[in-house]
Amino acid sequence: MAKGQGDAVDIAIIDAISQVAAEDWDGLCAQDGARPLDPFTTHRFLAALEDSRSVGGRSGWEAKHLTIRQDGRLLAAMPLYAKGHSQGEYIFDHAFADAWQRAGGRYYPKLQSAVPFTPATGARLLGAEELRPILLRALAEVTGANNLSSAHITFCTEDEAAVGVEEGWLHRLTQQFHWQDEGYGDFDGFLAALSSRKRKTIRRERAQAQAFGGEIRALTGDALRPEHWDAFWEFYQDTGSRKWGTPYLTRAFFDRIQETMRDDTLLILAERDGQPIAGALNFIGSETLFGRYWGCTEDHPCLHFELCYYQAIDWALANGLSRVEAGAQGEHKLARGYLPSAVHSLHWFPDDRFRQAVDDYLQAETAAVGDEMRILEAYAPFRRGPQSGGDQ
Repeated sequence: MAKGQGDAVDIAIIDAISQVAAEDWDGLCAQDGARPLDPFTTHRFLAALEDSRSVGGRSGWEAKHLTIRQDGRLLAAMPLYAKGHSQGEYIFDHAFADAWQRAGGRYYPKLQSAVPFTPATGARLLGAEELRPILLRALAEVTGANNLSSAHITFCTEDEAAVGVEEGWLHRLTQQFHWQDEGYGDFDGFLAALSSRKRKTIRRERAQAQAFGGEIRALTGDALRPEHWDAFWEFYQDTGSRKWGTPYLTRAFFDRIQETMRDDTLLILAERDGQPIAGALNFIGSETLFGRYWGCTEDHPCLHFELCYYQAIDWALANGLSRVEAGAQGEHKLARGYLPSAVHSLHWFPDDRFRQAVDDYLQAETAAVGDEMRILEAYAPFRRGPQSGGDQ
């Protein structure tokens, strides 16, 4: 990859996060108190992916992080990968790749600023706001200089998307389902905000789930033990093999986060006779609980909803978090209080003709996504009208 010289700054591509000191990289990540806004762009998370060989090798994710330095001091950075496919992204560009290759072009490798296998919104342009345009221009320049088809920045923040549009990048709007605390206080307060029918449904689902014959435990920090990851690996393998064939993460990844990210991790386990039979893995930000993986070795009614959605809300309320992001897809989340939420990405195509074709496509897609979000919001489970008389 290319190395370029900006005005009084050095712009470079590095092949491993280990080439940057953890304190320098994490100094660019937005913090709120002791925690980063999200744990996924921290040095320790990206290092866990690389050190465990969940990325690199034959994974199709080759680290090419972009950095900006001045007099040796790290000013800004971007988690960046050369991609040999479009897997593990969750904002997919298969249609772009097919069109490019039908026209006789070579779509891969492409550049992707993202956190591998992690559909969670967070900063991608790390550092001071005034350096965001420089990062975007540098990525566009590297893409063109290396004759690559495209560059993509997925699950970026809305503010970053706005800067990207100003810089001439194409903006894509998609959606997920997120839960937001509206001052509920506790789970009963959340239930009180729902329509009567939805409230009864959730209570029934929770009762069914909790009748599986064991106990549910929420573990984080030093309460997490290596044996918990042995159990969760079984769950992850089972879910992964049924959903997408081969799980993305290696077993070593879970050992790594046990070593370096116990305090950033929440593992909710259902145990029967002292043995875990199902679990949901979450990561903890300063404002948001991010649900990531679920799996089980026994099927029990509504246990998935309990561990992934209701326990997450319970824990967030008890620990002062205002938001739960439960991952990609899933309109079934709507009935459980998770509402449509906009997700942003940016896309750069050096070829002007192809860029125009994608722009036309994205404008039509954005209108359709907006319409869908408005329709879904009409089916939200919350009470309508004044609380004194709006229960349904």
